[in-house]
Amino acid sequence: MTRPVIAITMGDAAGIGPEIIMKSLAHANLYERCRPLVVGDAARLEAAGRIVGASLTINKLSPGEADKARYTPGVVDCIDLGLIPADMAWGKLSPVAGDGAYQYIKVATELAMAGSVQAICTAPLNKEALHAGGHKYPGHTEMLAALTNTPEVSMMLTAPNLRVIHVTTHIGLLDAIKKIEPALVERVIARGYTVLGKAKLTRKKIGVCSINPHAGENGLFGHGEEEQKIIPAVQACRAKGWDVEGPLPADTLFFRAGRGDFDMVVAMYHDQGHGPVKVLGLEAGVNITVGLPVIRTSVDHGTAFDIAGTGKADERSMLEALHAAIDLAER
Repeated sequence: MTRPVIAITMGDAAGIGPEIIMKSLAHANLYERCRPLVVGDAARLEAAGRIVGASLTINKLSPGEADKARYTPGVVDCIDLGLIPADMAWGKLSPVAGDGAYQYIKVATELAMAGSVQAICTAPLNKEALHAGGHKYPGHTEMLAALTNTPEVSMMLTAPNLRVIHVTTHIGLLDAIKKIEPALVERVIARGYTVLGKAKLTRKKIGVCSINPHAGENGLFGHGEEEQKIIPAVQACRAKGWDVEGPLPADTLFFRAGRGDFDMVVAMYHDQGHGPVKVLGLEAGVNITVGLPVIRTSVDHGTAFDIAGTGKADERSMLEALHAAIDLAER
Protein backbone atom coordinates (compact mmCIF):
# COMPACT_ATOMS: atom_id res chain seq x y z
CA MET A 1 0.00 0.00 0.00
CA THR A 2 1.30 3.48 -0.89
CA ARG A 3 2.07 5.52 2.18
CA PRO A 4 -0.32 8.52 2.37
CA VAL A 5 1.10 12.03 2.33
CA ILE A 6 0.04 13.84 5.51
CA ALA A 7 0.29 17.64 5.56
CA ILE A 8 1.23 18.75 9.08
CA THR A 9 0.47 22.40 9.77
CA MET A 10 2.80 24.10 12.26
CA GLY A 11 0.09 25.96 14.16
CA ASP A 12 1.01 29.00 16.24
CA ALA A 13 4.78 29.48 15.91
CA ALA A 14 5.00 30.96 19.42
CA GLY A 15 3.45 27.84 20.95
CA ILE A 16 4.53 24.22 21.27
CA GLY A 17 3.54 23.23 17.73
CA PRO A 18 7.06 23.37 16.24
CA GLU A 19 8.45 21.36 19.17
CA ILE A 20 5.88 18.54 19.09
CA ILE A 21 6.28 18.29 15.31
CA MET A 22 10.05 17.88 15.59
CA LYS A 23 9.67 15.39 18.44
CA SER A 24 7.09 13.41 16.46
CA LEU A 25 9.13 13.28 13.26
CA ALA A 26 12.11 12.02 15.24
CA HIS A 27 10.14 8.74 15.54
CA ALA A 28 11.60 7.01 12.48
CA ASN A 29 8.93 4.30 12.44
CA LEU A 30 6.33 6.94 11.58
CA TYR A 31 7.79 7.01 8.07
CA GLU A 32 6.88 3.35 7.64
CA ARG A 33 3.21 4.34 7.55
CA CYS A 34 3.13 7.81 5.99
CA ARG A 35 4.97 10.57 4.16
CA PRO A 36 4.86 13.62 6.47
CA LEU A 37 5.00 17.07 4.87
CA VAL A 38 5.15 20.05 7.22
CA VAL A 39 3.58 23.32 6.14
CA GLY A 40 5.15 26.06 8.24
CA ASP A 41 8.45 27.84 8.75
CA ALA A 42 11.75 26.02 8.22
CA ALA A 43 13.80 28.29 10.48
CA ARG A 44 11.30 27.94 13.33
CA LEU A 45 11.41 24.15 13.00
CA GLU A 46 15.21 24.26 13.12
CA ALA A 47 15.04 26.36 16.30
CA ALA A 48 12.55 23.92 17.82
CA GLY A 49 14.79 21.02 16.85
CA ARG A 50 17.66 22.55 18.78
CA ILE A 51 15.44 23.07 21.82
CA VAL A 52 14.18 19.47 21.90
CA GLY A 53 17.52 17.95 20.92
CA ALA A 54 16.27 16.37 17.70
CA SER A 55 19.03 15.48 15.24
CA LEU A 56 16.92 16.19 12.16
CA THR A 57 17.70 18.20 9.04
CA ILE A 58 15.14 20.40 7.28
CA ASN A 59 14.46 20.01 3.57
CA LYS A 60 13.20 23.50 2.73
CA LEU A 61 10.62 23.63 -0.08
CA SER A 62 8.54 26.34 -1.73
CA PRO A 63 4.74 25.92 -1.93
CA GLY A 64 5.05 24.59 -5.48
CA GLU A 65 7.75 22.04 -4.65
CA ALA A 66 5.86 19.36 -2.75
CA ASP A 67 7.03 16.87 -5.38
CA LYS A 68 10.63 17.45 -4.24
CA ALA A 69 10.01 16.12 -0.73
CA ARG A 70 12.26 13.22 0.29
CA TYR A 71 10.09 11.50 2.92
CA THR A 72 12.96 9.74 4.62
CA PRO A 73 13.67 9.36 8.36
CA GLY A 74 15.99 12.03 9.69
CA VAL A 75 14.79 14.62 7.17
CA VAL A 76 11.84 16.95 7.81
CA ASP A 77 10.28 18.08 4.55
CA CYS A 78 8.88 21.57 5.06
CA ILE A 79 6.91 23.80 2.72
CA ASP A 80 8.43 27.02 4.04
CA LEU A 81 6.23 30.11 3.97
CA GLY A 82 8.91 32.22 5.69
CA LEU A 83 6.48 34.26 7.78
CA ILE A 84 8.09 34.05 11.21
CA PRO A 85 10.84 36.50 12.26
CA ALA A 86 13.92 34.90 13.81
CA ASP A 87 13.53 36.86 17.04
CA MET A 88 9.89 35.92 17.73
CA ALA A 89 9.56 35.08 21.43
CA TRP A 90 8.29 31.71 22.55
CA GLY A 91 5.15 31.74 24.66
CA LYS A 92 4.04 35.27 23.75
CA LEU A 93 0.88 36.15 21.88
CA SER A 94 1.72 37.42 18.38
CA PRO A 95 -0.50 38.61 15.50
CA VAL A 96 2.24 37.47 13.12
CA ALA A 97 2.06 33.95 14.52
CA GLY A 98 -1.74 34.08 14.34
CA ASP A 99 -1.64 35.04 10.68
CA GLY A 100 0.97 32.35 10.06
CA ALA A 101 -1.26 29.68 11.58
CA TYR A 102 -4.00 30.67 9.13
CA GLN A 103 -1.66 30.71 6.13
CA TYR A 104 -0.37 27.21 6.92
CA ILE A 105 -3.91 25.87 7.02
CA LYS A 106 -4.79 27.65 3.79
CA VAL A 107 -1.86 26.10 1.91
CA ALA A 108 -2.47 22.63 3.39
CA THR A 109 -6.14 22.82 2.44
CA GLU A 110 -5.24 23.78 -1.14
CA LEU A 111 -2.89 20.79 -1.32
CA ALA A 112 -5.56 18.46 0.05
CA MET A 113 -8.27 19.75 -2.30
CA ALA A 114 -5.88 19.25 -5.22
CA GLY A 115 -5.15 15.68 -4.11
CA SER A 116 -1.47 16.36 -3.46
CA VAL A 117 -1.85 15.23 0.17
CA GLN A 118 -4.26 12.65 1.54
CA ALA A 119 -4.90 14.22 4.95
CA ILE A 120 -4.18 17.26 7.12
CA CYS A 121 -2.93 17.01 10.71
CA THR A 122 -2.86 20.28 12.62
CA ALA A 123 -0.68 21.50 15.46
CA PRO A 124 -2.49 23.89 17.84
CA LEU A 125 -3.24 27.53 17.13
CA ASN A 126 -4.09 30.30 19.55
CA LYS A 127 -7.53 31.77 18.89
CA GLU A 128 -6.66 35.20 20.29
CA ALA A 129 -3.55 35.39 18.11
CA LEU A 130 -5.57 34.19 15.11
CA HIS A 131 -8.04 37.03 15.60
CA ALA A 132 -5.24 39.55 16.19
CA GLY A 133 -3.74 38.38 12.88
CA GLY A 134 -6.94 39.36 11.08
CA HIS A 135 -8.73 36.00 10.83
CA LYS A 136 -12.02 36.01 12.72
CA TYR A 137 -12.68 32.29 13.11
CA PRO A 138 -13.51 30.50 16.38
CA GLY A 139 -10.94 27.82 15.53
CA HIS A 140 -9.63 25.27 13.05
CA THR A 141 -12.99 23.59 12.51
CA GLU A 142 -14.77 26.70 11.28
CA MET A 143 -11.74 27.84 9.29
CA LEU A 144 -11.52 24.56 7.39
CA ALA A 145 -15.24 24.65 6.68
CA ALA A 146 -14.87 28.12 5.15
CA LEU A 147 -11.76 27.21 3.13
CA THR A 148 -13.47 24.14 1.64
CA ASN A 149 -16.85 25.85 1.16
CA THR A 150 -18.49 23.29 3.44
CA PRO A 151 -21.74 24.63 4.96
CA GLU A 152 -21.68 22.50 8.11
CA VAL A 153 -19.16 20.24 9.85
CA SER A 154 -18.91 18.55 13.22
CA MET A 155 -16.10 18.19 15.73
CA MET A 156 -15.34 14.69 16.93
CA LEU A 157 -12.95 13.86 19.75
CA THR A 158 -11.52 10.40 20.23
CA ALA A 159 -9.70 8.81 23.14
CA PRO A 160 -9.14 5.17 24.07
CA ASN A 161 -12.59 3.51 24.17
CA LEU A 162 -14.44 6.79 23.57
CA ARG A 163 -15.70 8.75 20.53
CA VAL A 164 -17.61 12.00 21.03
CA ILE A 165 -19.24 14.11 18.30
CA HIS A 166 -20.54 17.59 19.12
CA VAL A 167 -23.78 19.30 18.11
CA THR A 168 -22.33 22.74 19.00
CA THR A 169 -18.77 23.76 19.82
CA HIS A 170 -17.24 27.23 20.02
CA ILE A 171 -20.18 29.28 21.21
CA GLY A 172 -21.44 30.25 24.67
CA LEU A 173 -23.73 27.91 26.55
CA LEU A 174 -26.85 30.07 26.19
CA ASP A 175 -26.19 30.44 22.47
CA ALA A 176 -25.60 26.69 22.18
CA ILE A 177 -28.95 25.84 23.76
CA LYS A 178 -30.64 28.31 21.44
CA LYS A 179 -28.92 26.84 18.39
CA ILE A 180 -29.75 23.21 19.14
CA GLU A 181 -32.81 22.05 17.21
CA PRO A 182 -34.04 18.67 15.93
CA ALA A 183 -32.75 18.93 12.36
CA LEU A 184 -29.26 19.89 13.53
CA VAL A 185 -29.16 17.07 16.07
CA GLU A 186 -30.30 14.61 13.40
CA ARG A 187 -27.59 15.78 10.97
CA VAL A 188 -24.88 15.40 13.62
CA ILE A 189 -26.08 11.90 14.53
CA ALA A 190 -26.01 11.06 10.81
CA ARG A 191 -22.42 12.28 10.46
CA GLY A 192 -21.46 10.19 13.47
CA TYR A 193 -23.19 7.14 12.02
CA THR A 194 -21.26 7.63 8.77
CA VAL A 195 -17.95 7.75 10.67
CA LEU A 196 -18.77 4.51 12.46
CA GLY A 197 -19.56 2.95 9.11
CA LYS A 198 -16.22 4.02 7.68
CA ALA A 199 -14.55 2.52 10.75
CA LYS A 200 -16.16 -0.77 9.65
CA LEU A 201 -17.61 -1.50 13.07
CA THR A 202 -19.96 -4.45 13.27
CA ARG A 203 -22.00 -2.52 15.84
CA LYS A 204 -22.86 1.17 15.47
CA LYS A 205 -24.56 2.11 18.74
CA ILE A 206 -24.91 5.83 19.47
CA GLY A 207 -25.85 7.45 22.76
CA VAL A 208 -27.24 10.98 22.74
CA CYS A 209 -26.69 13.35 25.67
CA SER A 210 -29.43 15.45 27.18
CA ILE A 211 -29.08 19.17 27.78
CA ASN A 212 -30.46 19.32 31.32
CA PRO A 213 -29.44 17.34 34.42
CA HIS A 214 -31.09 13.92 34.58
CA ALA A 215 -32.39 14.48 31.02
CA GLY A 216 -34.89 16.99 32.41
CA GLU A 217 -36.43 14.48 34.84
CA ASN A 218 -39.77 14.54 32.99
CA GLY A 219 -39.99 18.33 33.07
CA LEU A 220 -38.60 19.00 36.53
CA PHE A 221 -35.42 20.59 35.13
CA GLY A 222 -35.19 22.99 32.22
CA HIS A 223 -37.93 24.14 29.88
CA GLY A 224 -38.70 21.03 27.86
CA GLU A 225 -35.49 21.15 25.79
CA GLU A 226 -35.18 17.37 25.59
CA GLU A 227 -38.73 16.94 24.29
CA GLN A 228 -38.51 19.85 21.86
CA LYS A 229 -34.93 19.69 20.57
CA ILE A 230 -33.55 16.15 20.93
CA ILE A 231 -36.26 13.48 21.06
CA PRO A 232 -37.63 14.21 17.54
CA ALA A 233 -34.11 13.74 16.12
CA VAL A 234 -33.57 10.48 17.98
CA GLN A 235 -36.95 9.18 16.78
CA ALA A 236 -36.12 10.13 13.18
CA CYS A 237 -32.82 8.24 13.36
CA ARG A 238 -34.45 5.19 14.90
CA ALA A 239 -36.97 5.23 12.06
CA LYS A 240 -34.01 4.70 9.71
CA GLY A 241 -33.11 1.54 11.60
CA TRP A 242 -30.16 3.06 13.45
CA ASP A 243 -29.29 1.99 16.99
CA VAL A 244 -29.64 5.36 18.74
CA GLU A 245 -30.51 5.83 22.40
CA GLY A 246 -31.32 9.05 24.22
CA PRO A 247 -31.53 11.68 25.39
CA LEU A 248 -29.61 10.31 28.36
CA PRO A 249 -28.02 12.14 31.31
CA ALA A 250 -24.46 12.94 30.27
CA ASP A 251 -22.85 11.71 33.50
CA THR A 252 -24.43 8.27 33.16
CA LEU A 253 -23.95 8.10 29.40
CA PHE A 254 -20.21 8.77 29.52
CA PHE A 255 -19.78 6.15 32.23
CA ARG A 256 -21.61 3.60 30.11
CA ALA A 257 -19.70 4.60 26.99
CA GLY A 258 -16.42 4.15 28.85
CA ARG A 259 -17.29 0.57 29.70
CA GLY A 260 -18.24 -0.17 26.08
CA ASP A 261 -22.02 0.17 25.94
CA PHE A 262 -21.84 2.73 23.10
CA ASP A 263 -19.62 3.25 20.06
CA MET A 264 -20.16 7.01 19.99
CA VAL A 265 -21.59 9.73 22.20
CA VAL A 266 -23.37 12.81 20.82
CA ALA A 267 -22.60 15.79 23.07
CA MET A 268 -24.80 18.86 22.95
CA TYR A 269 -22.17 21.50 23.71
CA HIS A 270 -18.41 22.03 23.93
CA ASP A 271 -17.58 21.30 27.57
CA GLN A 272 -20.05 18.44 27.84
CA GLY A 273 -18.03 16.52 25.27
CA HIS A 274 -14.54 17.85 25.89
CA GLY A 275 -14.46 17.28 29.65
CA PRO A 276 -14.72 13.47 29.66
CA VAL A 277 -12.19 13.10 26.82
CA LYS A 278 -9.64 15.34 28.48
CA VAL A 279 -10.03 13.60 31.82
CA LEU A 280 -8.69 10.52 30.02
CA GLY A 281 -5.53 12.48 29.21
CA LEU A 282 -4.54 15.18 26.72
CA GLU A 283 -1.79 12.96 25.40
CA ALA A 284 -4.34 10.39 24.22
CA GLY A 285 -6.95 12.68 22.64
CA VAL A 286 -7.44 13.38 18.94
CA ASN A 287 -9.69 15.97 17.30
CA ILE A 288 -11.26 15.00 13.94
CA THR A 289 -13.35 17.31 11.75
CA VAL A 290 -16.28 15.36 10.32
CA GLY A 291 -18.07 16.38 7.14
CA LEU A 292 -15.20 18.02 5.23
CA PRO A 293 -14.22 16.93 1.71
CA VAL A 294 -10.70 16.40 3.12
CA ILE A 295 -9.42 14.45 6.13
CA ARG A 296 -8.35 16.57 9.09
CA THR A 297 -7.12 15.44 12.48
CA SER A 298 -5.52 17.45 15.26
CA VAL A 299 -3.98 17.30 18.68
CA ASP A 300 -6.47 17.72 21.50
CA HIS A 301 -4.63 20.45 23.37
CA GLY A 302 -3.68 24.09 23.01
CA THR A 303 -0.53 26.07 22.35
CA ALA A 304 0.71 25.77 25.96
CA PHE A 305 2.45 29.16 25.98
CA ASP A 306 3.56 28.49 29.56
CA ILE A 307 6.01 25.76 28.45
CA ALA A 308 6.66 26.80 24.81
CA GLY A 309 10.34 26.98 24.02
CA THR A 310 11.39 24.80 26.97
CA GLY A 311 11.42 21.41 25.23
CA LYS A 312 8.96 19.98 27.79
CA ALA A 313 6.01 19.57 25.39
CA ASP A 314 4.65 16.02 25.05
CA GLU A 315 4.30 14.82 21.45
CA ARG A 316 2.01 11.85 22.16
CA SER A 317 -1.23 13.58 21.12
CA MET A 318 0.44 14.65 17.86
CA LEU A 319 1.51 11.07 17.20
CA GLU A 320 -2.02 9.85 17.94
CA ALA A 321 -3.42 12.48 15.56
CA LEU A 322 -0.98 11.45 12.83
CA HIS A 323 -1.88 7.78 13.18
CA ALA A 324 -5.59 8.68 13.09
CA ALA A 325 -4.99 10.65 9.87
CA ILE A 326 -3.15 7.68 8.38
CA ASP A 327 -5.94 5.28 9.33
CA LEU A 328 -8.59 7.53 7.78
CA ALA A 329 -6.53 8.08 4.63
CA GLU A 330 -5.98 4.36 4.17
CA ARG A 331 -9.73 3.74 4.37
